[in-house]
Amino acid sequence: MKTVATSLVSNHPMGIEVIAVPAGTKVDLDLRLESVVEGILVSGKAFSVAEGECARCLIDITRDVEASVRELYAFPDSTTAQTIEDDEVLILEDDLIDLEPLVRDELTLQLPLAPLCQPDCPGLCSVCGERLADLEPDHNHEIVDARWAALQSQFGSISEVEEK
Repeated sequence: MKTVATSLVSNHPMGIEVIAVPAGTKVDLDLRLESVVEGILVSGKAFSVAEGECARCLIDITRDVEASVRELYAFPDSTTAQTIEDDEVLILEDDLIDLEPLVRDELTLQLPLAPLCQPDCPGLCSVCGERLADLEPDHNHEIVDARWAALQSQFGSISEVEEK
């Protein structure tokens, strides 16, 4: 068994369109490599920072992301490699382990599908498009149905009538 603390930098983003670990961002790895009968068992943690935008109010956000990784990399001549289909098991090639696909998959699974800047983010005003968190609590828009416009021009708006 061998413990390894290392990092990797991917040329591709790790995540989904709304939130991802950007390309070129360092991913720290704390791993344990164990030699087993069928290959090398890699287990440990991956840590990085994801960037994206709030799904409700569209401001930029950053989140720390941590994922557990665990995968068997089979020896090319092992029983596992020979009996399981190629897409179901990872094979050691020239005694090298490519950790990037494993780390990308596990980090992506830890990211939210709809990230929020705060759990109770109110989102955007449906009329003016401003962030509701930045507006006054009594923010509203008086919307008059076009069918009532003639009456409004004759008698004034509701707030004007209430004042009289």
